[in-house]
Amino acid sequence: MLGFFVFFIIFGYALSIWLNDPSILLIAVIVSVVQAFVSYFYSDKITLMTVRAREAKREEYLELHRLAENLSIAAGLPKPKIYVINDASPNAFATGRDPKNACLVVSRGLLDKLNKVELEGVVSHELAHIGNYDIRLMTIVVVLVGAIALASDWSLRMRFWGSDDDNNSSGIWILLGIALAILAPLSATLVQLAISRRREYLADATGALITRYPEGLASALEKISADKSATHLQNRAVSHLFIADPYKADRTKQVQQSWLQTVFSTHPPVAVRVARLRAMINNG
Repeated sequence: MLGFFVFFIIFGYALSIWLNDPSILLIAVIVSVVQAFVSYFYSDKITLMTVRAREAKREEYLELHRLAENLSIAAGLPKPKIYVINDASPNAFATGRDPKNACLVVSRGLLDKLNKVELEGVVSHELAHIGNYDIRLMTIVVVLVGAIALASDWSLRMRFWGSDDDNNSSGIWILLGIALAILAPLSATLVQLAISRRREYLADATGALITRYPEGLASALEKISADKSATHLQNRAVSHLFIADPYKADRTKQVQQSWLQTVFSTHPPVAVRVARLRAMINNG
């Protein structure tokens, strides 16, 4: 995270010099702070509304509640609120700014298609995200990426539509400034995706430690990835939250991805995740 903040500061400083206008950085920071406030306190509610999740009543989903309670005790976390999505595709995610305000969301397909051990693996993975404060981390990262993209867009508009009175800027500096304004948002997005993939690996490992049975999560990942049910989710903006990307095809057999596929993915390849989990069994 420190590297991301440094990158943002350097980017804003460079734009201020290029445009000879320090207010660019100030405006971008103000907007990003407002966006961060809204995201921090209301992102969970917005997300639940986006996927049309409904609260899972205890009497209707008693086994799920008991499973979540037992795993929360093992993880040393408060039991999250539990929601269900009416979707045939098996998947799950967690949201909320901290463990006390966390929500666990599972699909009907997950409850119908996974056995108890596999379901424990998935729930422990999501509890790991909660315990590792991944939702808070990714909210900050998304805000920073958005602020960089916003500052970049403003700088390009001001440069091309602003006055031509500044004759002191050499051609090479103008070209460098344009290149920075174009490449910085792309670089920031790639950093965001890389952080997302690393946190998935960490949640896999932490979740396996909670259940002390990595095979449960490994089997669940294979089953989720191989499932052919079409998802009814209409918004791809939340796909990075799920334990497996709901819009990806079967990748359980794809051990190696191309470099380009990897860097533009929010999730690591399922085959690699499964291999790492089973390596924990062999090394244990």
